Amino acid sequence: MGNTHYRNVAFFFNGTYSYKGRYTLNGTLRYEGNNALGLTTRSRWLPTWNVSGAWNVHEDNFFNSISKAVSHLSLKASYSLTADRPSVTNALAVIQSYSPWRPSAGVTESGLTIKDLENSDLTYEKKHELNIGADLGFLDNRINLTVDWYKRDNFDLIGRVMTQGIGGQIQKYGNVATMKSRGIEFSLSTKNIKTKDFSWTTDFIYSHMKNEVTKFNTSTRAFNLVSGIGFSREGYPVNSLFSYDFRGLNEDGVPTFINEAGVLTSTDINFQETERFDNLVYSGPSEPTDVGSFGNIFQYKGLRLNVFITYSFGNVVRLDPVFSSIYNDLDAMPREFRNRWMTPGDERYTDVPAIVSSRQVRNDSKLSYAYNAYNYSTARIAKGDFIRMKEISLTYDFPKRWIKKLRMSNLALKIQATNLFLIYADKKLNGQDPEFFNSGGVATPVPKQFTLTLKIGL
Repeated sequence: MGNTHYRNVAFFFNGTYSYKGRYTLNGTLRYEGNNALGLTTRSRWLPTWNVSGAWNVHEDNFFNSISKAVSHLSLKASYSLTADRPSVTNALAVIQSYSPWRPSAGVTESGLTIKDLENSDLTYEKKHELNIGADLGFLDNRINLTVDWYKRDNFDLIGRVMTQGIGGQIQKYGNVATMKSRGIEFSLSTKNIKTKDFSWTTDFIYSHMKNEVTKFNTSTRAFNLVSGIGFSREGYPVNSLFSYDFRGLNEDGVPTFINEAGVLTSTDINFQETERFDNLVYSGPSEPTDVGSFGNIFQYKGLRLNVFITYSFGNVVRLDPVFSSIYNDLDAMPREFRNRWMTPGDERYTDVPAIVSSRQVRNDSKLSYAYNAYNYSTARIAKGDFIRMKEISLTYDFPKRWIKKLRMSNLALKIQATNLFLIYADKKLNGQDPEFFNSGGVATPVPKQFTLTLKIGL
């Protein structure tokens, strides 16, 4: 790939019209091409455009009658067709060299292999986007509000598609998907108190987004839907996480489920199923739908206190797949094992399966299927919601009379603490950080950081 040559060319035109600072109209037209895409003109070349407008209502004469209450008001809207160039390079067949296996190390030769077949129809990922927004200020701009609503329709999205194997490739990239998304972004800034020596300001940000895959011409396995961050399916959000339908423990403490045939079972489960997914339960998206932050700054003379909180809601995470039919001395037992099934009748009180005996494993060679399915069942799903104390900092700006004596332009001391603690998280996580879950487990926890900074200006 080191000899690959990328060639891009683009032509664009931009025009702007403004009338007395009240009305603004902007238009952009772009025509570009890239040699990494298909050979056809329709695939390789693409026109994109954007039209936007704004109305500064506060510049109109009639606005003077409400200017004491509403300081400023701007309305804006835009509509566009944009595109992303995918990270593919197989407009032509990609051929690489390799060393074929030979029975003797002294016999070597070079060969050529086709890494990727020619994909002459592959084209840009595109989207139509509509944005409508408003900027408002109240009470001499002591309260400022920004609201933006958007609608996006993505099409020609690229993903891997299963083939019939013609040409020697089981999977290849293709423009296989379409998706729609809707969202709103909200920002509020307020000056709550402002006196000679003291001030208090607040900033609140909230963003909500919802998407749905409307077309997805590919296939997958059941295990891809239930593991990691899930998979995409028509009618569901991107990277949706599904789960096996857990139906409690049997009299031996072994978990039971509804399989792809609609039958209650413990071991008759096909993780490689490619067609029947009705038995899987939709748990939720793996990406948050609601995110934002809440910050407050308090200032008294030279002291400034900043308290900053972040939050995220709307997604689910898969708990660590720690359950197995066989354990050894190297396995670590999490807290859930304290509530496991131990005696007959416990299945009425707990959902944590038993540690089965060696005899049970020998008598049922598929017992591992039950525990693997339990790891990826509805019992092992937690909410990814969290509220985090992201930062607390205290800054002291030394008095100017002190600075002058030291012949400095400024002098400040700052103490900062970052990632102090989680204010809220799902109890099922048992203290694990929902923001840093990986597929099959949890990543390195977010470290707490304490910083002392001395700022000197000469």
